[in-house]
Amino acid sequence: MDAELAALAASGATAVVQLMAQDAWTTIRERVLALFGRGATDRTESVSAALDETRTVIASSGGRDDPRLVALTSDWRDRLLELLQQDPAPAEELRALVAHASGRPSSVHNVITGAKVRGPVIQAHTITGDLHFG
Repeated sequence: MDAELAALAASGATAVVQLMAQDAWTTIRERVLALFGRGATDRTESVSAALDETRTVIASSGGRDDPRLVALTSDWRDRLLELLQQDPAPAEELRALVAHASGRPSSVHNVITGAKVRGPVIQAHTITGDLHFG
């Protein structure tokens, strides 16, 4: 289990650092705070400050080859691993965050309610090309 948590923490750290450079960071930031917070305001405040500091370094970095990014990713890996070792409950949320960073959906849940469907129903992530029925 420790190897699995270590791998998840490593991919989670990479995802967090990558997502900091994107426009949707505000939303992602809230998700990261929720991972660490779990009702502890003091922990959320310290993580919030660390996220802001990390984002500042990323904004001034020279890109992916900047050695500071490797150090930051390592720091976040350690933080995430410690979090998961203390409480593995946020693991699924972290997996969803990693999936979001990689562009893959973490899960799909489609429901059709309140209507009678007469004909084909397609539930899919990505469809390329034309669809023909009949």
